[in-house]
Amino acid sequence: MKEENKDRYSQWKKIEEDIKRCKKCNLWRSRKNPVVGEGSIESKILLVGEAPGYWEDINGRPFVGRAGKFLDELLEIAGLKREDIYITNVLKCRPPNNRDPLDEEIKACSPYLDKQIEIINPDIIVTLGNFATRYVLNKYGLKSEPISRIHGRVFKSEKTIITMYHPATAVYNPKMKQVLTNDFLILRAYTKGAKKD
Repeated sequence: MKEENKDRYSQWKKIEEDIKRCKKCNLWRSRKNPVVGEGSIESKILLVGEAPGYWEDINGRPFVGRAGKFLDELLEIAGLKREDIYITNVLKCRPPNNRDPLDEEIKACSPYLDKQIEIINPDIIVTLGNFATRYVLNKYGLKSEPISRIHGRVFKSEKTIITMYHPATAVYNPKMKQVLTNDFLILRAYTKGAKKD
């Protein structure tokens, strides 16, 4: 293994351990399992959701409930599989009753996401939902608006950022399935040559 890759993997193991031990906000008190993320850290495509839900908290894996099943369908539309990408969330622990993340929770948890982005160094970041979109666009100095106004848009910065609704939107409102499908077709156009180094 190359020295650079060894360093990358040791940094990754450290961040995983830091997340598992984290007590920077009160979410650790009610969580079952922190959800670090899943996929290839060699990927050039990073999907960022908002926070784990009930099933993610139980399993310690991102997007495993109904929204996760729909995400798998959307990835297939984009010509991708979970093993082609890395999936994580802004928050690593489930907010009680799946409530929206609080600003102080995002502030406490976002350094982990920043470090994940640094280690993975993706070419494309796909944001899923309002909170992920706002955080990532602001991180790269771009203006954020509600996801209803900017879904399916491509922003260029030091990364290509594609903003989308969260897949759970379509679980609660089936009319949104086509909107998300169209947005993932935009991702498909950007995936050629971006899956792995």
